[in-house]
Amino acid sequence: MDIHYKGWNSYSSFFSAEYCQRYLKNSYQKRQIDNPEQKSYENGYAFLYYLEHGKIYYEQAEKSPLILKPILLFYGLVHLIKACILTIDPSYPETTAVLAHGVSTRKRKKQNYLFFQDEVKVQKNGLFPFMSEKLFHMKQLEGEKVIMEELLQLIPELDDLFYLLLGKRTFVQLDRVGKQLTIPNSVLDSYHMTESRLKEFLASKLDHSIEFSNEGLSFTMTSTSANSPLKINLEKPCYVLPLQKGNHFDFPELLVHYLLLYNLSMIARYETEWWSELTKMMPNQDYPFINSFLDVTLQKGPFLVYQYLMKP
Repeated sequence: MDIHYKGWNSYSSFFSAEYCQRYLKNSYQKRQIDNPEQKSYENGYAFLYYLEHGKIYYEQAEKSPLILKPILLFYGLVHLIKACILTIDPSYPETTAVLAHGVSTRKRKKQNYLFFQDEVKVQKNGLFPFMSEKLFHMKQLEGEKVIMEELLQLIPELDDLFYLLLGKRTFVQLDRVGKQLTIPNSVLDSYHMTESRLKEFLASKLDHSIEFSNEGLSFTMTSTSANSPLKINLEKPCYVLPLQKGNHFDFPELLVHYLLLYNLSMIARYETEWWSELTKMMPNQDYPFINSFLDVTLQKGPFLVYQYLMKP
């Protein structure tokens, strides 16, 4: 996993149809897809335009007022995700069923509504379950409900805010010397595990893509895993590990950003009164978390997609 990311400049090579066609051809060949040459030629411009449109949405979001940001960022991320899908599924979109959002939210917010306590529900069809399966090999998510607080706790860059406002840490930073990473011993208490059990647990969660040293909690990455609980805090930048091993411990971060932006974009469009009051009155902890998340996802969404596109 490379953290030498240069923002949209890292995408420069993709804004060439010739390069996109070559990139797709390699991707299709690696997956033994029939007629890689022809399919990469047919999809080259669609792939390029998904990335270009996504970039434009993100650039407009950066300039826009807060009330519009979630809508622009959500559709920007959707375009980037569609580009990712096209790298492994040359016939996308095959049916209209995959074009829906794939998640739903409570339409009318109750009195004393808090974003922290809100939830989204995964649907049978649509972009979310489709990309979960295609990009991350995650199935059977239909009907699953996810609470916003759980999702916010999975964003490494919000760790300081959780500490300041709620007095708890959500991530721990890993020490790094060259290619060697070390997990602090404090994680053993958080996970209620012995050293050997933690090594076993993380090896299974990281798809055996890490190699622990004989002593202590130092390890090297032998390969990358998209479903890894090991995250990158882009602001530091450094590798971090969640301190809570809840239901979504190894949920891919790209899916976390999608669900948060989906819900916020729906609120920005349909819950005008609540959304306006939040952005003007800043009544509770919802505002700093939402505002900070939108700042984070502006940079992190394109980074996560780039990380996916450049994986070996």
